[in-house]
Amino acid sequence: MPKNEQNNEDAGKQVSNYAKFTGIAFQMIAIIGICAFAGYKIDESAGHEVKWVTAALSLAGVFIALFLVIRSVKN
Repeated sequence: MPKNEQNNEDAGKQVSNYAKFTGIAFQMIAIIGICAFAGYKIDESAGHEVKWVTAALSLAGVFIALFLVIRSVKN
């Protein structure tokens, strides 16, 4: 294979990896944000003084996001 074609393939893989990992970052932000927002709304509607549900769901969102990142990086 000519060197020029190999460079084009390497550049394509780099762009593909960049897009993949950028997508994963946005997915993490979305999951954690949705969980935190749901916890906030639950705490707000229940009238809790201490926002335990927000904290618990935010932490659960972090673990879910990390699980999905690890699973997608392994593939």
